Amino acid sequence: MRAADLLVMLCWSSVATAIALYLVSGGATAITDVDSALSAAGIIAGLIGTDLILVMLVLAARIPIIDRTFGQDVAITLHRRLGKPALYLILGHGVVLTLGYALTDGLSVIEETLALYTSGDMLLALLGTALLILVVGTSLIAVRRHIAYEAWHLIHLLSYAAVLVAVPHQLSAGQVLADGTLQRAYWIGLYLAAFASIGWFRFAIPVVKTLRHRIRVDTVEVIAPGVFSLHLSGRKLHRLNATGGQYAIWRFWSGSTWWHAHPISFSAVPTDRHLRITIRELGGGTSRLSRVRSGTPVSIEGPYGIFTDSARTAPNLAIVAAGIGITPARALLEHGGLRPGEATVLLRGTDSSQTYLWSETEKLVHRSDGRLFGMIGARPHGIPSWMSAEAVSRGVTLSSVFPQLLESDLYVCGPTPWADLVMRDAKAAGLPDHQIHVERFDW
Repeated sequence: MRAADLLVMLCWSSVATAIALYLVSGGATAITDVDSALSAAGIIAGLIGTDLILVMLVLAARIPIIDRTFGQDVAITLHRRLGKPALYLILGHGVVLTLGYALTDGLSVIEETLALYTSGDMLLALLGTALLILVVGTSLIAVRRHIAYEAWHLIHLLSYAAVLVAVPHQLSAGQVLADGTLQRAYWIGLYLAAFASIGWFRFAIPVVKTLRHRIRVDTVEVIAPGVFSLHLSGRKLHRLNATGGQYAIWRFWSGSTWWHAHPISFSAVPTDRHLRITIRELGGGTSRLSRVRSGTPVSIEGPYGIFTDSARTAPNLAIVAAGIGITPARALLEHGGLRPGEATVLLRGTDSSQTYLWSETEKLVHRSDGRLFGMIGARPHGIPSWMSAEAVSRGVTLSSVFPQLLESDLYVCGPTPWADLVMRDAKAAGLPDHQIHVERFDW
């Protein structure tokens, strides 16, 4: 079973548990007519929606076992996909439950709404729903592209508040989660697990690592126009246990950069005292990093990612890297104990200005007697291809570059639309999903 499928199965298992506990705790026997059936449906919708929100929080908590098994990109993709269903269920919970109670009480929907939503707990539930609508609405691609990342991230943190303000309502509403029941214990445990995971893995551990390693900026090295390396120093950096191909979440504590965290790959395997990350300017946040001063403190979350040698299942290694995507590929080559001739690498650039770190990568490939290809040039017009127009005209294919593709693990590093085209060709050539590895930062 694919890791992503297992993750989905675990999520839906938690939903099934929530429904089953409600039904065996008296929910099923309470359904005697249309009124009670509507009320039960509303309650179940609320339980499922709340369960999915807590699962979303766990998926975003950067729990090491989830990261090592599935990769953070897979976990966050599922986190995002659960957002709209969870919101629809919460909204349905309120509407259907109000209808059921209105029929039971013999009141109009308006009268029942006024009666229900004027207590303190229900007002908090309404506030939580409003916050959830704001979070999901701003996460839509069409909306998010018009919002600065920092503003979007701040709004997204409201999901924690949306859950917390609804807790009193869930624990006090009727007898659904009565004291002493297994159902109540399950929900309290789920809340504790979700928020303990966030508190421990997103906040406590990063603070401990930052204080332990005391990372500082040493120098800024310009690699190419708009591309630079930050050389960092620290203490006992081997205890980070960073593997070539991984990334970390970095925060630089200067006046103009402290409020923006950046997911950036290691561009070299860290030593005990030094590490390096290489960055391409993609906006105001990354541009400001090129001007950080020597001695600026740096905090770290991670390392994360399974774009590493440990994910390999095949005897050969194939790498296709474009632009700044070369950084995890270069570190992967440095870290892996490659056998002679095991690695084949294709580096891709639109023009010669995008050949940063190519010379370093070439030395690493040749050190293990591997093969290295460079492909420079714009993509063909009107043809969805990841290759240059010149390569397409010569009939170059993924399989011709990598004759042992089916006996290789393929690592793809580059912009998401471009990487998707590489993976399309790999799958068309018969390469199974478990031999294709890509790390995304567009979540």
